[in-house]
Amino acid sequence: MAEFSIKVNGEKKVLTADSDTPLLWVLRDILNLTGTKYGCGIGICGACTVLVNGKAERSCSITIEEVNGKSITTIEGLAANPNNPILKTWIDVEVSQCGYCQPGQIMNVAALIANNNKPTKREIDETMNSVLCRCGTYNRIKKAILKIVEDKQ
Repeated sequence: MAEFSIKVNGEKKVLTADSDTPLLWVLRDILNLTGTKYGCGIGICGACTVLVNGKAERSCSITIEEVNGKSITTIEGLAANPNNPILKTWIDVEVSQCGYCQPGQIMNVAALIANNNKPTKREIDETMNSVLCRCGTYNRIKKAILKIVEDKQ
């Protein structure tokens, strides 16, 4: 066990864990931030996506040691702002169906929008194809992203 320091949703957290503990389990089991979902456990489905220093990362595939000293944003961090345009648009467009993949989808969109003010439809497709949705809400997800981009202009 080793001691690690990370900033989660703007708050410094110091914790003890095995160095190879996936960030997902640190968030869910140690910090009780259960908005980040466990999906495949091997970084394929994207349900566990969080932002690490602003970049979308699969929290099941990155260890606490790899994120030591870094800034992590989870879905709870985005939800802390009731006026978050992504979350508001997600609700307006009624994107969610079962909702299980939605934290990962939203975190992926947050990284896309933060790094690209006006993504093309192709860039949106390429980015969002990396997060799987078993309900098939891809059309509503794309509609919401295009609305977010349009509203920013």
